[in-house]
Amino acid sequence: MWQEETNQLKRSFKFKNFVDAFAFMTKVAFAAEKMNHHPNWSNVYNQVDIILTTHDANNTVTEKDRALAKIIDEIYGN
Repeated sequence: MWQEETNQLKRSFKFKNFVDAFAFMTKVAFAAEKMNHHPNWSNVYNQVDIILTTHDANNTVTEKDRALAKIIDEIYGN
């Protein structure tokens, strides 16, 4: 579940292994590029941590972030 704190939307995603995590990131990358709205994220083995904020809106959460979060949830499968 996404958590909104300090003007950021945050969520961690866990996978069976690194390959599944990387495949997820690849799908998210294509969606983010299409929207021209890119996440801050990190990946360690089977976990992907994502932070969404809109840089050109003074680093606050906007509808762009909420729309991308929804797409990410759909990619993840929930």
